[in-house]
Amino acid sequence: MRLLIGVSGGIAAYKALETARLAVKAGHSVRVIQTPTSERFVGRASFAAITGAPVLTDEFEQDPARGSYPGEALPERAPISHLALVERADVFLIAPASANTIAKLAAGVADNLVTTAALAAACPVAVAPAMNNRMYLNPATQANLKLLEQRGLAVIPPGEGELASHGERGIGRLAEPAELLAACQALLGDQTVPRPVSAEPSGAPALQTGILQGVNVLVTAGGTQEPIDSVRYIGNRSSGRMGFALAEVAAGLGANVTIVAANVKLDAPAGAEVVPVQTAAQLAQACHKRFSDADVLLMAAAVADFRPAAPADHKLKKTAPDASLQIELEPTEDVLTTLAAQRQPGQVLVGFAAEHGEGALDYGREKLARKRLDAIVVNDISRPEIGFDSADNEVVILGRDGSERWIAQSSKSDVARAIVEEVVSLLAASLTTQPSVVN
Repeated sequence: MRLLIGVSGGIAAYKALETARLAVKAGHSVRVIQTPTSERFVGRASFAAITGAPVLTDEFEQDPARGSYPGEALPERAPISHLALVERADVFLIAPASANTIAKLAAGVADNLVTTAALAAACPVAVAPAMNNRMYLNPATQANLKLLEQRGLAVIPPGEGELASHGERGIGRLAEPAELLAACQALLGDQTVPRPVSAEPSGAPALQTGILQGVNVLVTAGGTQEPIDSVRYIGNRSSGRMGFALAEVAAGLGANVTIVAANVKLDAPAGAEVVPVQTAAQLAQACHKRFSDADVLLMAAAVADFRPAAPADHKLKKTAPDASLQIELEPTEDVLTTLAAQRQPGQVLVGFAAEHGEGALDYGREKLARKRLDAIVVNDISRPEIGFDSADNEVVILGRDGSERWIAQSSKSDVARAIVEEVVSLLAASLTTQPSVVN
């Protein structure tokens, strides 16, 4: 897909950067045009660095790429710069679309490069509003959006939440980057990427849109317990909070969610099926049974690497004050590696690496490559405020393409939302570059 992104003035312009990054990551060719006002929020150099192509901001500016998109040969002749990009585009996305830009589009005004391109567009055009809630709900803005829809433009509704003005909340937040990309995919008739549904003014945040409708998500959560005898076990302190947060977010987006829960004492997220297990072997069996039907695997459980080789079927007794006990351990199955070897084209696999102190990212990258995953989520459990059984987390998401996304300390629910955003982009990427079956 050749995607042209038009950026108008607004604080939400930073989300256009992430949208461009996700689109490039998904294998699309991206060009960006900006209004002069938008440069007050995000400079053209940032977009150029992400897309690998020059960014235009004026109708009379010469395009060094002569209207070509990344990966295409440079045309011999220089075309009319303000028309060439939109003529060659498969989809033109205007995000963010300010109230002023929306009004110009409705009136057919062409006084900058973005509005001129929209007027000349023969490809599908998507408009993603972003503004203060009072501006969005103003009858003039609503009438303009309705008019654009009647003319065949796709309007990607904003979400509800915190706005740019300090302390203000309401509808008007630009849809999330993954939603914007999915909407552009859907405009080309690709039904494997679900189209975002409308968000009403009183509705939920933009992520809760059904973008994962029909997607089967398998989540593992908690920590396994390996019996020593009939009473004692070898285990870890994982509470399952991160895995359950992931399941809750995915289910809220419409996914069919199954949680393989190892010793988790939390209420099940609404809409999710919970499969309780105790040991690593039981977790492996449950995952093997369900993996072939999964579109996404989120391996958040802390699975024991070793287990007692010969657990006793009774309680072991300490028969003397100085009695000692030696326990021989044997390795458990590396469940994620085994599942990765069975993956089918289009499946998305995300691993988790709970590391202690320095070297966490290096180990995460090694694990990402060795297990042949799409992404891995690394967190430092040496910090008590984000370690096991904590309400917060702080992670770095490493992608197989070399990308790194740092998620600052926040609630595990917020971290889960960021991880699911990456999953949505990985699903979109799988449509163009499906992973090979690993032997």
